[in-house]
Amino acid sequence: MITVLLMSCGKSYEEHRRITLAQRAEQRRQDSLALKVAVLPTADCLPIFVAAERGWFDSLKIDVRLRPFKAQMDVDTALMGRSVEGAITDLVRGERMRNRGTALNYVAATNTAWQLVANRTARVKETRQLGDKMVAMTRYSETDLLTDRALKGVKTTATVYRVQINDIALRLQMLKNNEMDALWLPEPQATAARQLKHTVIWKSDSTDLRLGVLAFREKAMKDQRIRKQIDAFLKAYNAACDSLNGRGVGHYADILEKYCGVNQTTIQAMPKLKFPRAAAPREKDVETARKWLKN
Repeated sequence: MITVLLMSCGKSYEEHRRITLAQRAEQRRQDSLALKVAVLPTADCLPIFVAAERGWFDSLKIDVRLRPFKAQMDVDTALMGRSVEGAITDLVRGERMRNRGTALNYVAATNTAWQLVANRTARVKETRQLGDKMVAMTRYSETDLLTDRALKGVKTTATVYRVQINDIALRLQMLKNNEMDALWLPEPQATAARQLKHTVIWKSDSTDLRLGVLAFREKAMKDQRIRKQIDAFLKAYNAACDSLNGRGVGHYADILEKYCGVNQTTIQAMPKLKFPRAAAPREKDVETARKWLKN
């Protein structure tokens, strides 16, 4: 009797193992056919989050898999490693990836905006007071370029130290813990910082720079099947932009809270945001990124 039971259990285990392996194989197959897009916990990704959460990708019969990351460098790794077809990034990082052999197509300019926030304990009210202070940013990115812009023509009493902190949520936490003198934050994290009475000393939207982009790997776009997926993706993306512009960010507060980790009070305090429909970035912005990388 014991022998029979053992054989039965053994057969059950092997059968379960075969089913599990088959399920994993099917999951890998489906994932390989899906359109994978890298995103960050920032408001410029909101049209993608809205389209995913409201089922607009599903209604167009495309399987979109979002790949959430906390830092721009991880997004780069995913694009260059071909584990995603597209991503939210900026033109500085995009041009650097191009220079390193990853051909990209910029399909949309985003509303990405950065604010240079000074810790209230640092007693910094102007960029000229950043001498001997630490500024959190990401090297070879829009925030690196913006640091140059913010300090252009400004005389500081000492060196401004650029500290590479790639994780946006970590930057905000370091601000809360008084571990950084100043840092670059996008929305909605910038609003969270302002609510804590920290000081915004410079804004990227005070310039005529528009460096945020949605990019897809050029090789992926040459694949007819993937190109159809991207075209449908952009249709849903545009619908989400239209809805956000018409209804406002507050209408999608639950989605912003889920993906960006901010509370309802912060969302209600956010400024009005305009989400442009998918269109290629301006050539002068691409050229600005190229020239900066050469310096």
